[in-house]
Amino acid sequence: MKRFLATVAALAVAAALAAPAVAQEVVIKFSHVVAPNTPKGKGADRFKELAEKYTAGKVKVEVYPNSQLYKDKEELEALQLGAVQMLAPSLAKFGPLGAKEFEIFDLPFIFPSKEALVKVTNGAIGKALFKKLEDKGIIGLAYWDNGFKIMSANKPLKSPDDFLGLKMRIQSSKVLEAQMKALGALPQVMAFSEVYQGLQTGVVDGTENPPSNMYTQKMHEVQKYATLSDHGYLGYAVIVNKKFWDGLPADIRGNLEKAMAEATTYANDIAQKENDDALAAMKASGKTEFYTLTAAEKAAWMKAMKPVHDEMAGRVGKDLLAEIYRETGVAK
Repeated sequence: MKRFLATVAALAVAAALAAPAVAQEVVIKFSHVVAPNTPKGKGADRFKELAEKYTAGKVKVEVYPNSQLYKDKEELEALQLGAVQMLAPSLAKFGPLGAKEFEIFDLPFIFPSKEALVKVTNGAIGKALFKKLEDKGIIGLAYWDNGFKIMSANKPLKSPDDFLGLKMRIQSSKVLEAQMKALGALPQVMAFSEVYQGLQTGVVDGTENPPSNMYTQKMHEVQKYATLSDHGYLGYAVIVNKKFWDGLPADIRGNLEKAMAEATTYANDIAQKENDDALAAMKASGKTEFYTLTAAEKAAWMKAMKPVHDEMAGRVGKDLLAEIYRETGVAK
């Protein structure tokens, strides 16, 4: 890690020294860890298109998908050091920075519907969460959606008992760790770029993902079973280095905000269709058997996982949790 940070710092310094004092093209390196043909990937590409159009070429956006520049654990340090200017990490990623409140999005069955989720992200709660990033040198620009997750493994997952002893890949999130433990599974933190190989070699037995991520990373090729559980949400925060953003001329920043607003509408509008199409494609491949929980089975999953809310309330914030319950109508 020390070598990584030193390399990133050197790159950031070199970039700063190379910048002349006169007005020049602004370069935004936009790094993310998923495939280009996902809701996030397509949203990033749309932002590039619109940003370059609205600034009349004064801004050049370089999009680096699929962890080409940095893996999950590296990208936030790279942003803070200025080696990249823009990211779209999943909301779980902010816990290690000290913004543990963002892990509230990882709580199982916290959002009963997409509409309930949007009330949170587009309202006062979403704005207040972004404010918590500013003293860490980060500005939150938008929330991007990727829908609800499904569980997959090489055995059927119909009841909580089916998870007992399974090594389940998760993002680095204490909430997701508690979720898997509540099911009797063994949570394994693993970089997104390494999941396919981990599943293929048996380092992990299963994982959770929205269908679009599962399909574009070809995880269905190495997972025999998947359950359409919709147990948890996966969303992203588009963030930018604060010093970089504040240093932009007002007119350029305004045009970039316009581009981001339109790219956000686009990314969020296509998220459901992208996931529906990915699920249909995986079903058509015949490589994975998909299962829909009965009402009784889903109730059993909820009973097993809802205690995670109380367990993690102290970490994500009891008042924030109560506020989300009120906003979404979820019964405690």
